[in-house]
Amino acid sequence: MAETLKQILPEDDILNYRVDMLLQQEGIQRDNNLDYTCGIFDEAGNLIATGSCFSNTLRCLAVAGEHRHKGLMKRIVAHLTEVQKERGNEHLFMYTKVTSAPYMKSFYEIARVGNELVFMENLPDGFANYCTDLAKTYREGERIAGIVMNANPFTNGHLHLVEKAASENDVLHLFILSEEAGPIPFAVRRRLVHAGVAHLPNVICHDSGPYIVSSATFPSYFLKDGDLVIRTQAALDLRVFGKIAQTLGIKRRYVGQELTSHVTRLYNQVMLEELPKMGMECIEIPRLESDDRIISASTVRQAIHDDKLDTIREMLPPSTYEFFTSEESEPIRAAIKAEENVIHY
Repeated sequence: MAETLKQILPEDDILNYRVDMLLQQEGIQRDNNLDYTCGIFDEAGNLIATGSCFSNTLRCLAVAGEHRHKGLMKRIVAHLTEVQKERGNEHLFMYTKVTSAPYMKSFYEIARVGNELVFMENLPDGFANYCTDLAKTYREGERIAGIVMNANPFTNGHLHLVEKAASENDVLHLFILSEEAGPIPFAVRRRLVHAGVAHLPNVICHDSGPYIVSSATFPSYFLKDGDLVIRTQAALDLRVFGKIAQTLGIKRRYVGQELTSHVTRLYNQVMLEELPKMGMECIEIPRLESDDRIISASTVRQAIHDDKLDTIREMLPPSTYEFFTSEESEPIRAAIKAEENVIHY
């Protein structure tokens, strides 16, 4: 009887326990957010290799020590790649241990965090092409800054941050998160940001793509995770951003002070620690207030959810308010109202 590869279902407690044991044995912490897991079993039924997916990423890859160099990891990766293709995902990303990276022949390194984690993709020139496209927007300046925002939706708080950074720098590159992870579509978020900053000639807007705060680089932004996982993924996301910053000459990154979102607050802490090591300032701006209330996208979404948009009108640029009171926004407002919880973790 040959070694067999099969899917491990979420409800199979025994096999999932064995996955946990194998991962721990290989020094890997099991990811809480997985949507597919498989394993290779030897003739005696022992689990000797495993791998998982989440969205378009491969993760939690491990081979039992005594079974290395048998091509089992290659077989796991090939199987998971086929699963992703069946889902319609052609551009794939992978997290793996530094020691495993050299064996991932069909994946190419983008960034790494120390000796812990390597982030890879299956396109040999995917990230390079993204940076090449960004380079076309390069502008000369003594002070070049960057901002990354979800703008879910774009508020006067976001506008305050952008105007502050734009006034203190010659060029400001503004990255809008491209991930579709909520009831307000990216196309709408992008449109409202562009409308809100149109009066600022030194601001250049970019789509973040899959390389900045995405389900590939920083899934904890969208999913609940432990603090150690959040910090590790934040450090990885910043390594990728550091390479983007080099392309555009960014030496400063502006962030809004975070009081409500746990994951964003941790991300800010990691930025304050890590960006100076990469030759960048991290400038944290206090949140804008209105009528003794902190202006946040969460507050706006809650008001839409409760059908009380008029109560936070002063928190929004005219273009954002006009959109959310228009007939065009009705399906989005309905989707927000249908959400049980509109507050970002």
